[in-house]
Amino acid sequence: MPQENLCNDKVFNGFYLKYSRDLYNFMYYKSGDEDQAMDLVQEAFVKIFQNCGKIQMEKAKSYLFTTANNLFLNVVKHQKVKLAYAQQQPAAAGTAEDPQFVLQEKEYMEQLENAIADLTEAQREVFLMNRIDGKKYREIAELLDISEKAVEKRMMGALKKLRSRLENF
Repeated sequence: MPQENLCNDKVFNGFYLKYSRDLYNFMYYKSGDEDQAMDLVQEAFVKIFQNCGKIQMEKAKSYLFTTANNLFLNVVKHQKVKLAYAQQQPAAAGTAEDPQFVLQEKEYMEQLENAIADLTEAQREVFLMNRIDGKKYREIAELLDISEKAVEKRMMGALKKLRSRLENF
């Protein structure tokens, strides 16, 4: 009997039906937000389907839950960026802000969020771990189980993309 493959529509549909509710509950428990939990579940299954040929059936559940958890952690990191920026703003802004400054600031934040979102997952992960969490390249390399050179390369790529996207500001 041939081994089941997630690329087969029937197998994937069965896999989805079997684990989607458990994954939703797990994501809802982590996020506390029904809509966000559903979005994370859908995104995780999309990633599983995109990589279906690389995933062994016996490891598929673990891969699914790990993928969803990583997606959730990316959302949390993004929220940390927004929070850190929001906390810095009152001190830097002064008491009387002119409307033009407020508008430019809002546009810059939108550009920055879009630029960070456009980074590859690997670049975004390294960038946020370094710039928001304050981790050193060595710590990031250990956490991600990659070399320090790989961390440096990802960070260099992230910074290059961010500079090019934000050069007008």
